Amino acid sequence: MLRPTEAKAEEARKKARDLFQRDRAKDAEVVKEREKAFEAQSEKAAKLKALRLARDAAQEAEAAAKPAVKKTKKAAKAD
Repeated sequence: MLRPTEAKAEEARKKARDLFQRDRAKDAEVVKEREKAFEAQSEKAAKLKALRLARDAAQEAEAAAKPAVKKTKKAAKAD
């Protein structure tokens, strides 16, 4: 049988262990949420990059399809 002081010490250890485990669980939850937010941000950035590249490619194709307009000396001076 445990003496009263040993019982109190054991109870304190158990309480501290429980608190520590609760804190670790909260920390793990926070890390998961941060990872989820980072993943969402990464996906958003990748989507925007793909859209930008597609827009740039379309603009380049459009520019290549147009015949080049040659400026005359009068038009160049007017600019």
